[in-house]
Amino acid sequence: MKKKARKPVIAVTAWIDEESTQLKRDNTESVLRAGAIPLIVPYIEEQSDIAQICDMTDGLLLVGGKDIDPGYYGEDPLPGLGALSPDRDRLELMLTRVFLNADKPIFAICRGHQLLNVAAGGTLFQDIGRQIDGAHLHKQDAPRSHLFHRISIAPGTLLENAAGTRECKVNSFHHQAVKVVAPGFRASAWASDGIVEGIESESHRYVLGVQWHPENTSSSDAVSYRLFERFVEAAKQK
Repeated sequence: MKKKARKPVIAVTAWIDEESTQLKRDNTESVLRAGAIPLIVPYIEEQSDIAQICDMTDGLLLVGGKDIDPGYYGEDPLPGLGALSPDRDRLELMLTRVFLNADKPIFAICRGHQLLNVAAGGTLFQDIGRQIDGAHLHKQDAPRSHLFHRISIAPGTLLENAAGTRECKVNSFHHQAVKVVAPGFRASAWASDGIVEGIESESHRYVLGVQWHPENTSSSDAVSYRLFERFVEAAKQK
């Protein structure tokens, strides 16, 4: 009997507070749909345990959630900063840096996109409405499956290759955004008001962040599905 090929295993972050670890099913179902097995990462503190998780898995999915403590990018809190999750910040910053050092694929969504930028040395706008004149609405009052505004994708980028297009509509649920792109990274997509909607590493095999939530639309939108599919394909490569 022919042995089935091993599916890649993806470490997936989660919402973490003092009492629980939670994750919306859209995240895990998008990973499963793309052909990989999701492994939800609980709160842990030991660097050696985080390194072992990296060794055990083939890629990292950083999901959405609360704001990131601005102290991690050298700023004091400003008006408009939202709720924080200190334990989650500590875990995900360590986790991201371990995966970057191991050059294993990373796909980062919304908060994950912002955290990836901070982990690599970039900064954030703490609140779009207070800090960016002329910014459009980026927190939609519509179902999560609704594609809300357009983005433009730079040619020749990892994101263009993964998405298969240079323009598409995305859903949007954020009030923070990438300000200074991290060293060794580039912006690869923008909203029409100039807000960065995608970043990617220029030195790693596959490290991509997007500001929207493709996990909510991967079952119905071809671009969203392709983002997970290409991520999983990268995780299959040793």
